Amino acid sequence: MIQFMRGVAVGLIWFFGASAFSFLNVVIYRVPRNISFVREMFYCPDCRHRLSAMDVIPVLSWLCLRGRCHYCGERIAPRYIWIELLGGCIALLCIFKTGNNLAGMTAFAFLGMLTAVAFVDLDTMKIPNSFVLGTLVIALVSMVTMPGIPMAERLVGFLSVSLPLTLITLAVPGAFGGGDIKLMAVCGLLLGWKLNLLSLLLAVLTGGIYGMYLLAVKKKGRKEHFAFGPFLCLGMSASLLWGSQIINWYLVLCGLS
Repeated sequence: MIQFMRGVAVGLIWFFGASAFSFLNVVIYRVPRNISFVREMFYCPDCRHRLSAMDVIPVLSWLCLRGRCHYCGERIAPRYIWIELLGGCIALLCIFKTGNNLAGMTAFAFLGMLTAVAFVDLDTMKIPNSFVLGTLVIALVSMVTMPGIPMAERLVGFLSVSLPLTLITLAVPGAFGGGDIKLMAVCGLLLGWKLNLLSLLLAVLTGGIYGMYLLAVKKKGRKEHFAFGPFLCLGMSASLLWGSQIINWYLVLCGLS
């Protein structure tokens, strides 16, 4: 019976995360297009038909409809279902890593915002200021819900990455976007300087690997830009969830601990 109840709890947590990220799909689509996501919650962007509750069940609706609109038959991008699956997994990760408390909810909100930033930047090469402000609110809330990071580390984290990126951009115009710099500043308030620096390192490593791949397949020239925000978001997500373990592993590897 206990195992059954645990299974139900896991399923409910996953469903909550997938549902939240289903709404996040709406935000990702509408914010760059300056379309309100408050007045009309769910409708098909092609035929504009309002969707029923049965049309927006996370994952199941997409599978049952075979990836097409129930009303006009237009194809629904597979990315929608992948984001919903990601939301469910992130919800479970946050609970297992931080516990069923305010810290877990804050972590989930932060990772959700990073997901929105990553996909919008991937689509538009821009990070909306509204997303930066939303992340700032979550960072400020984290000062109460995640007290383990000292205030001094948070304040240093605000400048630890954003200031060097600003100086690099002044020296090499276009090296980094203003959205990247602002995002790293507000995220430093939540992560602290250690995890924020780790985030940048992970972003540079993964972004560099991706850049080399694009050059190898000749999809990008040496002077062409690609969205760096998704890699920053990936680095910050990994730092939030596993940053302390990564730092400890590195110190042990180098014989410093």
